[in-house]
Amino acid sequence: MLDVTRLRVLLAVARTGSLTAAARELHYAQPSVSHHLARLEAETGAKLIQRAGRGIRLTEAGKLLAERASDIVGRLDAAAEELAAHVGLQSGRVRLSAFPSALGTFVPEAAALLRRAHPRLRLELTETEPPEALRLLRAGRTDVAVMFRYDDTAPEDPGLQMIHLWDDPSYLITTGDARAPADPPPEVEEADLAAYTEASWIAGCDRCRSHLLDMCDKAGFEPRISFTSDDIVAVQALVAAGIGITVLPGLALRAHRHPAVTARRIPGSTRHVYAAVYGRPPHPPATEALLGALRESL
Repeated sequence: MLDVTRLRVLLAVARTGSLTAAARELHYAQPSVSHHLARLEAETGAKLIQRAGRGIRLTEAGKLLAERASDIVGRLDAAAEELAAHVGLQSGRVRLSAFPSALGTFVPEAAALLRRAHPRLRLELTETEPPEALRLLRAGRTDVAVMFRYDDTAPEDPGLQMIHLWDDPSYLITTGDARAPADPPPEVEEADLAAYTEASWIAGCDRCRSHLLDMCDKAGFEPRISFTSDDIVAVQALVAAGIGITVLPGLALRAHRHPAVTARRIPGSTRHVYAAVYGRPPHPPATEALLGALRESL
């Protein structure tokens, strides 16, 4: 049986007249286009393309298959559009709530993936911390909530389904230091919190502050918190200026990294990132499409 994806590749080559242009149209790497064509030739037992100067052209067999493929793919796309319209993926909306560093890293890629797959489906984004995201879910005011927890216990609400997306390590953020060229990057080193008992600390939201207090308690001291801010840009600027030190998750550093700070991983400190939905499967098709895009974006 002929592979539909490979037929789409053949049609793109027929439309554009080159492997490079077909790859650009399909958002593939050029070697992937060549691979699909080679596999299609192996499946059909026919030579489908040939070199023509610096370009390529379809053989007679290639033109014949492309003509038939146009009908086949057109009918499949029409059927998919009819079904999508029926289940709501070609219209309507899906609502996503996410915490700031998720919105600054993988959520935009998920939004782009969703738009490419379902261009008429409207995505609404809201920035929320996990407690508010849960309230929005329970109230039916959001469909998917990207949230985090510092433990992996089951959710308190039995109606809540939490789909694991990412384990996000914590880092101790201090001012930059001079390093020899052979030294390993600070990110691969482990931080010793007990060495910072006299430091001034910068804390974030209530949940992150509780996590900081718990980590320091395990290290045998209570941190002296001098500043509080949830703004990862401002927090790192304060650290870079020598005002204090802090703890940030990896996603926050991916969203913004001040060039004058050093990050060292804190052993045994990880927050778990989830996509939360309310109710049990099967979920509405638009919700499932958004969940799939979130998984693919990481």
